[in-house]
Amino acid sequence: MAVPDEIKSKTSKPAEKSESSRRLISVDALRGFDMFWIIGADSLVYALNQMSRTKPTEFLANQLDHANWEGFRFYDLIFPLFVFIVGVSLVFSLGKIIARTGRAGALKRIIRRSLLLFALGIFYSGGLTHRWPDIRLMGVLNRIALAYFFTGLFFCFFKPRALAAIGAGLLIGYWALMTFIPFPDVRPTPQTQAIEKESGFTQPGQLNLTGTNLIRGTFIKGVNLANYIDQKYLPGRKYDGTWDPEGILSTLPAIATCLLGVFAGMLLQNQTVDDRRKAVFLLSFGVASVVLGWLWGSQFPVIKKIWTSSYVLVAGGFSAILLGVFYHIVDVWRWQKWCQPFVWMGMNSITLYMTANLIGEFTRPAQRLAGGDVKALLDGHVAEGSGDLMISIIGLLLAFWFARFLYQRKIFLRV
Repeated sequence: MAVPDEIKSKTSKPAEKSESSRRLISVDALRGFDMFWIIGADSLVYALNQMSRTKPTEFLANQLDHANWEGFRFYDLIFPLFVFIVGVSLVFSLGKIIARTGRAGALKRIIRRSLLLFALGIFYSGGLTHRWPDIRLMGVLNRIALAYFFTGLFFCFFKPRALAAIGAGLLIGYWALMTFIPFPDVRPTPQTQAIEKESGFTQPGQLNLTGTNLIRGTFIKGVNLANYIDQKYLPGRKYDGTWDPEGILSTLPAIATCLLGVFAGMLLQNQTVDDRRKAVFLLSFGVASVVLGWLWGSQFPVIKKIWTSSYVLVAGGFSAILLGVFYHIVDVWRWQKWCQPFVWMGMNSITLYMTANLIGEFTRPAQRLAGGDVKALLDGHVAEGSGDLMISIIGLLLAFWFARFLYQRKIFLRV
């Protein structure tokens, strides 16, 4: 894959640069900004909060942790933002393939990339080191693979109005399933707890010793239709014991998140709309989506771990706002040099994600450079937590260096 010509400074760009290719800069930069938080920027904020516990640092540290169940924090945006960007990107990539080789070429790319991502997801979850059933089948990369696969197929075969109907159908259909379909109450009774204890099981519900009482419309942690389906039908290891936050049923609204990105990508690709108006449209849609999501959340709560429809709208709205801001700064104002490190990361998002997993985050090699006596010296003579701050900074610098190394050698692996 060749390096896009648009990844250059403003002064080196010809004025007649193609609109469709130029817009990929802001998308790659936003993807890199997302990866910046995924691979360890949160540790930077935690270290700052440890050094000086003030209300601003405590607020930021709180935002860099997931909501326990209901609610929304900045860290709950990281994953859906990536899925949203996948939708934006496939408009450009699949659109070019369809124009060049037809729909068959696009379908080959969709199948090949989806299978690769899904396989990487199983590898990431211990597919080569753990024995079955201690292998997780539905994780972050697996969800991205499924969202990309189905959204890519929809993009190839349906027009925008049909895509909008599919997206709305996924959100409303998921809400209807979660609200109206009855399922057995999985909460353990004293009798089932006693039997499970005698059997040596440590996780409630592992024996499926539930009563015959049917319930519906509950969104309690572990007691909802999505979690029940995972407990009943999802094989392998589940992240939360008897259910998985990237489970079977909640993949449906995740596809809708990717479709929201597709609509944003179509807008950016549309050369009949003025660039500034595109940014305004993204910001306006984002605000409206966030408001609608919170309104829907009064009945269908905003919950990341079951990817509720209200959560899709809130996260999709904030994603559109961020894309609008990045697009306006990077591609309308053409301020591009500042985001170059994020572009490096964005062009190799999957490689960085897998590398961070293999080495135990980039802070691990950083600890070899600034841990031990160096950390103790900083903590003792500068401020408590300054050693962790130094380790975090070095870890992020190593990540940026690695991303730049791959970029310069034209090695790219992203969705």
